[in-house]
Amino acid sequence: MATAPSLALSRRWSAIVLVPLMLLLGSCGINTIPTLEERADAAWAEVLNQYQRRADLVPNLVETVRGYAQHEREVLEAVTEARSRVGQMQLPPDVTEDPEAFRRFQENQQALTGALSRLIAVAEAYPDLKANQNFLALQSQLEGTENRIAVARRDYIEAVRQYNTELRTIPGRWWAAFLYPDAEPKQNFTVAEGTEAAPKVTF
Repeated sequence: MATAPSLALSRRWSAIVLVPLMLLLGSCGINTIPTLEERADAAWAEVLNQYQRRADLVPNLVETVRGYAQHEREVLEAVTEARSRVGQMQLPPDVTEDPEAFRRFQENQQALTGALSRLIAVAEAYPDLKANQNFLALQSQLEGTENRIAVARRDYIEAVRQYNTELRTIPGRWWAAFLYPDAEPKQNFTVAEGTEAAPKVTF
């Protein structure tokens, strides 16, 4: 049976060995993968938040334009349909790791962007609509939201770049193999030709 002094000595040696070992593990990147994954997930949540903000503006924008340009039915229906597709898409929890689901998400959002651009262009033909205070307020909110979307996407792209790089390079690759075998590279946005910048909503 161990005596009190020998137990104290054993604990002291354990502390001498474990503390440096924990410091070594903490400083060599063992936590980098989960840290970068959390950062990428937070950036993705902000992308979704800003896209939702835009979708919430659409009904009021469509109704305001309809009040001045009822015969622009095709344009109004295109926006409504694009928003409906965005709202009805069921995103799986692993959408950022599922290439097909991510591609569908991006295509639906691009379709809404295009439909909104056509709707905004319609306003040029209606001076009364362009002067309507409600329309001007919605236009300003839409412009601000498009800018926020561009920033959120940029931040997500950078967060995913860091995360994916960590998974593919050493020592992150080793940590992933031993401690995080379920870690998968995340999908990133592709930039369609001519859409590198946020759409300009001007009148």
